Amino acid sequence: MTEQVQDQEMRNKIGQLFMVGFDALEPDAHITRLITEQRIGGVILFRRNVHTPAQVAALCRSLQEINARVSDEPLLISLDQEGGMVMRIEQGVTPIPAAMAFQQAGSERDCETLNFVSGDEMRQLGINMLLAPVLDVNNNRLNPVIGVRAYGEDADTVVRYGLAAMRGQKSAGVIVTAKHFPGHGDTATDTHYDTASVPHGLERLREVELRPFAAAIEQGVDAIMTAHVSFPAIEPDTSVPATLSKNVLTGLLRGEMGYQGVIISDCLEMAAISEGIGIPAGAIATLQAGADIVLISHREAQQHAAIDAVIAAVGNGTIAPALIDAAAARVRALKQANAVQGWRALDVHPAGLMKPGSLALAAQVQQAALRVEGSFRPLDRTLPVTLVTVEVRSRSEIDEVANSRNKDARSTMLPALQEAGLDVREIAISAEAGQEEVDAALAFTQGAAQIVVQTYNAMLVGGQRRLLEAMPAERLWVVAGRLPYDLDLAPQAQGRLAAYGCRPAALAPVVAKLAGVA
Repeated sequence: MTEQVQDQEMRNKIGQLFMVGFDALEPDAHITRLITEQRIGGVILFRRNVHTPAQVAALCRSLQEINARVSDEPLLISLDQEGGMVMRIEQGVTPIPAAMAFQQAGSERDCETLNFVSGDEMRQLGINMLLAPVLDVNNNRLNPVIGVRAYGEDADTVVRYGLAAMRGQKSAGVIVTAKHFPGHGDTATDTHYDTASVPHGLERLREVELRPFAAAIEQGVDAIMTAHVSFPAIEPDTSVPATLSKNVLTGLLRGEMGYQGVIISDCLEMAAISEGIGIPAGAIATLQAGADIVLISHREAQQHAAIDAVIAAVGNGTIAPALIDAAAARVRALKQANAVQGWRALDVHPAGLMKPGSLALAAQVQQAALRVEGSFRPLDRTLPVTLVTVEVRSRSEIDEVANSRNKDARSTMLPALQEAGLDVREIAISAEAGQEEVDAALAFTQGAAQIVVQTYNAMLVGGQRRLLEAMPAERLWVVAGRLPYDLDLAPQAQGRLAAYGCRPAALAPVVAKLAGVA
């Protein structure tokens, strides 16, 4: 065997350790180059890649066909289909409630069933790897990134519902990924924008943050995603987040906790990595720490640079070839899943995948999850309603704006309230809620007979808090569009309701309650 062939084999193995994203509804030159030239092992999809079920299925098949021309190893095709606010695919699939909604509704069986439905629908589309469930414990009310994505605020609840979700997804045949190890719940920082730390001692971490992951490992979770969060009790160098820490990934996760499956990094383009060590160096560091798959979701230049950096690191001895061999072997084993190997047999009906029973169960859970704080009186149907909708206008990895290809897919109660027979006018402001927007909303609501404010993480945003404080409580109803803790900001309001999300399926029972028909 020649040295040149050996080098090419190593380059191919390195490519298999990367999962990348691109921005198109069908394979473009960007992703085609990465598949054919770099032999990448996986693709991650976002809303930018999604239109209809038939289109997604065609996209997944096309990606696999391009890959099959150059590799015998099928692609991992993944996405964050957690439910609730984090559903990259909404059209033509069952609307799964947010994780925290299952806790409120109180049925582990329904959680397992609906996660089976979601996993089965994704598998039929050609998605073979779910970046779910979230096993973070949301024990910090100021957490801006986890919140309703978590199954609960304590470890016991997260174990019960998180493992129910995992059982459902695994029974559907898709690859299941627990995240974000060792735990992103007790932070007040979004690592998409900055670094975060969980300062607790190791004993506390074992009792709380690590417990859901230990339970998932015991139940055979397929993959675990890292957190860009520092854990001083495990990694003394607080500049090194878990994603880049050998103490965390190899010492704790593989050593102490005995996990032998695939470890995937969270996206290295998040600021905690990209504005720190940088993406190419981060790719090297996360593999050295013990990761098997490097996730880079967006920019082609950074994706190529990271792959080239790892190739160079192997060439100069910074990364041992044995490390690449071991990671590639774990990835290859993961790809033996039927959902990966059986991509050629998939056939999706263009009308979508939803079944009446699944839709009914999802609606039933969402109804049961409706949270009403304190006393409540419905809106007076004889009086006009003024609606203030706080909406997401700046895209992040989690807070995605409605699909730009579907302009009507806003997160607003306006059409549903009108369909319920109410006379409604609306003003929409951004989630950031600057003073000018707050002033405009206050002017718009001046003298209104009934005011409904749909918040979005108001407890974290000064402008939204000022808006609620200035509203007349005797004419105010508050709907928490994401964090239920927003309801505490208006204790004297006539109605305070939480839906654990602001997509239409979550808002439907809220509207029914407000309109007095439920």
